[in-house]
Amino acid sequence: MLDDTDRRILRQYQAAPDQSAQELAERAGVTPSTLGRRLEVLRASGVLRGVRGVIDWAALGYAVEVSLRVTLDKTEPRAFDEFIAAARAVPEVLEIQTFLGQVDVRLSIVARDMGHYQVIYREKVLTLPHITDIEALMHVARLKSAEALPL
Repeated sequence: MLDDTDRRILRQYQAAPDQSAQELAERAGVTPSTLGRRLEVLRASGVLRGVRGVIDWAALGYAVEVSLRVTLDKTEPRAFDEFIAAARAVPEVLEIQTFLGQVDVRLSIVARDMGHYQVIYREKVLTLPHITDIEALMHVARLKSAEALPL
C-alpha cells in the first residue's frame, strides 16, 4: 500500500512529470535519495508504469473524432479476439475498450476531416470481422480529460 510520502511523490509527479528529480524531491518534501528509492519501488511494483509524451493530434490536423460502439457476433467463439486484433492494426484507432452488455467494443477514431473519416469507415472499419451493429457518436467537445488520480 501507498503511504503519505508515496502519495505526495505521485501527486507532484502527476502535476509536472517533466520536472527534474531535484525539483520533484523538493516539491514532495523528501531528499533526492529517498525520492530515487521510492520511485524505484513504485516502478517495480507496477504503480508507476512510465512516462510518455502526449501529442495533441488536433494540432497535427486531425479535426474529427468519432466514437464507434460496436456489437459483435457472439455466436462466433473467436469474435472478440479476431475483431480486436484487426482493429489494433488500424492506425486511426486511438483506443479500444471492451464492455459487457449490448455494446461489446468502443473504438475511438481520429481523422483529418469528414472525407478522411468516410474513407477510414468504409475501407477499414467496415472490413473488421464479426460486426453485427455499429453506432457512431461524433465527438463535439472534450469537457474533461484527466489521467491524474486523486491521491
